[in-house]
Amino acid sequence: MIPVFTSQELPESVIKRISGVTYRENPHIKLSELSYLRVGYIDFEGNTQVGELICGKRLSKDMLNIFRELYEAAYPIEKIRLADEYGGDDDRIMADNNTSCFNYRTVAGTDTISLHGFGRAVDINPLYNPYIAGGRVMPENALPYADRTKDFPHKIDRNDICYRIFTAHGWKWGGEWKESKDYQHFYKPKVKAAGLLKAIFRKRV
Repeated sequence: MIPVFTSQELPESVIKRISGVTYRENPHIKLSELSYLRVGYIDFEGNTQVGELICGKRLSKDMLNIFRELYEAAYPIEKIRLADEYGGDDDRIMADNNTSCFNYRTVAGTDTISLHGFGRAVDINPLYNPYIAGGRVMPENALPYADRTKDFPHKIDRNDICYRIFTAHGWKWGGEWKESKDYQHFYKPKVKAAGLLKAIFRKRV
């Protein structure tokens, strides 16, 4: 399969798929502020696949460059599907190790819109790179990967090429948070999002 790296406005077919699932009318982000991406990636069997992502339009070029670099580095990603295939359910998305970006939802336990809700956050291989806070591991089936002192495939740390590529593009990593750890999570903060940034250090976004 030939790798594909394309960005476009949301096609009508995609709008129908996400409406009422990961997108609903809101005062924070419009459909016109989102882009639909198709990106090539190497799956866990070493095969080239093409995945779907939705991100904030202003980040679309950056996202394409990042995923192109991951592909060129033969970085393995199990699957890249829209969060809508899981009904927007974050627990299901993580448990199935799906890499995704846009999902209009709040930060768990708050009324704050997640950076995923703006298409400004990506979760990479989330089963192997769980969210950990107060002794709780999410997703629940990620418990074998909670001990980050162990070596295992697909683990993101500061030596991992995925970390190096995202951070080289100015993205932040949830694995560096102090009050919790979100090892799957890369995000590009909004410039005027001080309140949101304070929230994400307390809760999963």
